[in-house]
Amino acid sequence: MKRFGLLPKILIAIALGIICGIWLPTGAVRIFSTFNSIFGEFLSFIIPLIILGLVAPAIADIGKDAGRLLIQTVILAYGFTLLAGILSYGVSVTSFPSFIDTRVDFEVQSKAVTPEPFFTISMPPLMTVMTALILAFTLGLGMAYINGTRLQEVCQEFKDIIIKTIESVIIPLLPIYIFGIFLSMTATGEVFRVLKVFAGIIGIIFLLHIFWLLLLYFIAGGIARKNPLRLLKNMLPAYFTALGTQSSAATIPVTLEQTRKNGVSDGIAGFVIPLCATIHLSGSMLKIVACAVALMMMQGIPYGFNLFFGFICMLGITMVAAPGVPGGAIMAALGVLASMLGFGETDQALMIALYIAMDSFGTACNVTGDGAIALIIDKLTLKKTIK
Repeated sequence: MKRFGLLPKILIAIALGIICGIWLPTGAVRIFSTFNSIFGEFLSFIIPLIILGLVAPAIADIGKDAGRLLIQTVILAYGFTLLAGILSYGVSVTSFPSFIDTRVDFEVQSKAVTPEPFFTISMPPLMTVMTALILAFTLGLGMAYINGTRLQEVCQEFKDIIIKTIESVIIPLLPIYIFGIFLSMTATGEVFRVLKVFAGIIGIIFLLHIFWLLLLYFIAGGIARKNPLRLLKNMLPAYFTALGTQSSAATIPVTLEQTRKNGVSDGIAGFVIPLCATIHLSGSMLKIVACAVALMMMQGIPYGFNLFFGFICMLGITMVAAPGVPGGAIMAALGVLASMLGFGETDQALMIALYIAMDSFGTACNVTGDGAIALIIDKLTLKKTIK
């Protein structure tokens, strides 16, 4: 069962939630409502800790040996991630209204129809999401500046605890949580409309990924004065490896090899590819922004550009160093979704389901884009050396 991937489990959970929601008695539904209530409380409690545990050591690692090459790579990776978010927002607000209506509030309908849980357990978070972000930035920059070791070791151990919690508790229980959400949605009668919207969203995001990679390699090819389609073709082994591993880190050896085949020097490839596996998340940004816009449209919630631009900027930072497990980026993003877009328990569960349904393609887009960034950095470094 350990080899049975998360995506098949999520798909089975959705299917069973729909089937069981039609005939399951009220008492059984209340059992899953109780589980979802407790698990939702735990998610609210752990989200600030996820942000603190992942972001602080990531910022410290990036900043402690800062140099021109590092700064160039970070700025370029973050800039492309932001641009991907803006592109995703623009495409979403343009294309989604053709197949999304705004008649349903999932939170209200779920609470109105779904049987109440037998009991609830309150788990107040230790801090707000914004407090966790500010504390993570302060600790990360401080550790990078003083170059200390004791606090870094503590933060690294805390990060290991958070990653272990995600791998051993949150990820294994997600299918049950999503089963309960779709069980509730079947009771509201809205599940089939939502699934229809899901199919449309996934199709558009897949096309967005293809367009984004073509754009990246036309930019990189123009700067490096090489054929962009040939460059992209050389990166296909990394793309398909990432589809299978669902991990940027696990795909690093293949990404390195294919990047070198595109003419990037060993030194630049060996530096940029491992770093970008952590900080370049254009594919993940495309998915999360599009899914967030879709859910807000479906509920008639305002989704103006000013709101989403701030969300995109913060999301690009929050997803840094998301753990190398399926769904790691969306786990890190839940706090920003809740604090900046007001996403509740049902919205977050739907975001998780949508994200994981496309997790492989997002990871493949991330790692393939890393090769384009390496090409640009290699060309910029070569120009600097010649001068």
